[in-house]
Amino acid sequence: MKAYLENIKKKSPLIHNITNYVTVNDCANTVLACGASPIMADDQNEVEEITAICAGLNINIGTLNTRKIEAMVLAGKKANELNHPVVLDPVGAGASTLRTNTALRLLEEIKFAVIRGNISEIKTLAGFSAATLGVDANVADQITEENLDDAIVFAKNFAKKTEAIIAITGAIDIVCSEEKAYVIRNGHEMMAAITGTGCQLSALTAAYITANPDHVLEATAAAVCAMGLAGEIAHDRLGALDGNATYRNYIIDAIYNMTPEQLEKGARYEVR
Repeated sequence: MKAYLENIKKKSPLIHNITNYVTVNDCANTVLACGASPIMADDQNEVEEITAICAGLNINIGTLNTRKIEAMVLAGKKANELNHPVVLDPVGAGASTLRTNTALRLLEEIKFAVIRGNISEIKTLAGFSAATLGVDANVADQITEENLDDAIVFAKNFAKKTEAIIAITGAIDIVCSEEKAYVIRNGHEMMAAITGTGCQLSALTAAYITANPDHVLEATAAAVCAMGLAGEIAHDRLGALDGNATYRNYIIDAIYNMTPEQLEKGARYEVR
């Protein structure tokens, strides 16, 4: 885990984020906090040019409109052309026809290095019936110790189908290729009380994999561990009068102050 954060700080990759307006500021600050640099651009007239000067791309469908969808396709194809890694965050896939069809179109037209979402969103992309609650996972889809083995098999099969690293995040996180899975248990339940921790993680993941292009699986697992560990550290800082707004800021602070050694020591995962 240590080396993957060290590489971000050494390389400071420039990451293009086409993300949603609910969390765009937090995503930018998260990328800055880990040691990378963000650009936020979603107009069709500049996304290819912006993508070309960046080293990685993060696509998040959280607040869709027709104009932005076309910009995502243009940017994704340009990133593929330049062999830049691309992350997909299919926010709310399954909640509406537009979101679902857009995510499926992006999967068809763009080669993604990493697909990161909750279990309901990933099941939707895989063609299974999954009911999302807005942008949150349906309680019936949550990964537990009891269904963990089945969830790993599902994730590995979807990784094989998409030729991407699959990151399913929730109370228990799974990050896998078709052959190897990291089961990660970092994080705190209060992270669910903040809008955008998943969006921040996708932006963080783009930074990690861009700085570590030869180790996309491991770098993605490191990003998930780092975000969860930041949630733990931030929760320990909270005072009696602090709430979710303070907690959000403390998470970004924890990412900013996290050392490679701290990540190495605090990451809690097993490999299957």
